[in-house]
Amino acid sequence: MSQSTYQPPKVWQWQQANGGAFANVNRPIAGATHNKALPKGEHALQLYSLATPNGVKVSILLEELLAAGFEQADYDAWLVNIREGDQFSSGFVDVNPNSKIPALMDHSTTPPTRLFESASIMLYLAEKFQAFIPKDTSARAQMFNWLFWQMGSTPFLGGGFGHFYVYAPEKIEYAIDRYAMETKRQLDVLDKQLANNQFIAGEEYTIADMAIWPWYGALVLGRLYDAAEFLSVDSYTHVRRWAEQIDARPAVKRGYIVNRTFGSEPHLAERHSQEDFKAFGL
Repeated sequence: MSQSTYQPPKVWQWQQANGGAFANVNRPIAGATHNKALPKGEHALQLYSLATPNGVKVSILLEELLAAGFEQADYDAWLVNIREGDQFSSGFVDVNPNSKIPALMDHSTTPPTRLFESASIMLYLAEKFQAFIPKDTSARAQMFNWLFWQMGSTPFLGGGFGHFYVYAPEKIEYAIDRYAMETKRQLDVLDKQLANNQFIAGEEYTIADMAIWPWYGALVLGRLYDAAEFLSVDSYTHVRRWAEQIDARPAVKRGYIVNRTFGSEPHLAERHSQEDFKAFGL
């Protein structure tokens, strides 16, 4: 194992050119960098996002709501290019002061309701439409357990493993080993849970599945970080079964491509109606 010679200073100082894929936009302060209003379409629900795993959680839920017959869940989805710093516009910061996608405005309320953090948005929508959230107290508790498991666990996969395996300016053996180990432990947690359950929280398809699938489902399907072989994901057979089951859902296929401008999947930079999917046969 290589030994680093870096010694942290007594007081950390920001050096903008510190490397990494997002060095041009990352900074240690909050707030807007430029004035720009957010666009607004005709629907009450306005989504501002990018098709990252966190971003597609919400577009998948919205498409599932529409597929279930909730016409008021129709929405406009606007692209937020995080590599170009769109998340630091004055309009976006007004919706999410933390400058992270996804963000949502619900204009059906007075005043309009602003929403940020993916789990918060999903819970709001599930409760608003009374869908994909169990009514039974015990089942509801299990859904909450797994939804917040995702929120607490995934930073080790994304900000930990993904960052050091793909985005860091140099490969650091200790960091990759540390987060690969934790990612595999998490996959094993899911595999054991899914060995005895059709879906994440039991026999009912819920927002917990929609939150976990874009990260761990995409990982075992070979769509995340090009790390399937490195992490031996084929050994997690129950996660694989569940991931393929969710992947086959038409609403998931639609939600997965919303605000997508990268990768081999179809690209739908903006979404304003169901007609937008016809070109992709969805």
